[in-house]
Amino acid sequence: MHEITAPKQIIDFLKALRDEIIEKFEALEPSLRFQRKLWNHHSGGGGEISLLRGDIFEKAAVNWSGVYGKKLPLQENEEPFFATGISLITHMANPHAPTVHMNIRYIETASRKWVGGGYDLTPMGFPYEEDTNHFHQSAKAALDPFGPNLYAEFSQNAKNYFYVPHRQKERGVGGIFFDYYNTGDFDSDLHLWRHVGKTFLNAILPIYQCRTLQPFNAEDKEKQLQMRAHYVEFNLLYDRGTKFGFQSGGNPEAILCSMPPLAKW
Repeated sequence: MHEITAPKQIIDFLKALRDEIIEKFEALEPSLRFQRKLWNHHSGGGGEISLLRGDIFEKAAVNWSGVYGKKLPLQENEEPFFATGISLITHMANPHAPTVHMNIRYIETASRKWVGGGYDLTPMGFPYEEDTNHFHQSAKAALDPFGPNLYAEFSQNAKNYFYVPHRQKERGVGGIFFDYYNTGDFDSDLHLWRHVGKTFLNAILPIYQCRTLQPFNAEDKEKQLQMRAHYVEFNLLYDRGTKFGFQSGGNPEAILCSMPPLAKW
């Protein structure tokens, strides 16, 4: 018997948000639907992969998971845990449309609980200042109701987290990132966490509605594939989410959904 009970309201919120994002992405790719695949975790719980490969989204994954374990990976304490969240990644057919990543997660152990997440933008060789400004302004608007300094803090977190040391650069043009977040007013923390998730589409949809219609050529595509290689390098070498997934016995297929279908070195 598990010592931690899965929080139903949290799971219901995550699944509803997952479904909303899928619906909006499918509206950009009206002839195709995400294919869903359930998986079970060896120590309890599991998840659902939602994957789309189309003409607009060369590959898009919007995954949910809720898993139990005896020891939280990357932590010293020997405590049972429950972790749930949604994680999404897009790799666009049009090189002028940037990759976007979003993750929000809730983790609880026998002694504590916290939330984390954020979203970040990675142009694949074609950074547009107006896109970067819109993305960051959307993130700031999402955080400002919860405190005037949060955007600056979470934006700097993203700069630090998504830094690729061997390339000596950020993975993309930033965004917001927070982890182990529990201020002592957890109801307020959950409100912020939910709001970050629900405002993600405001940040990315206007960019996709513009850039997916932009003409491109073979040279543009070549540049995109080379930049995707840097994305792969970060995710496999440095990303804590990837490490957490593997060390917690997660589904490799779900974890590696973040990989682009094609990349070049």
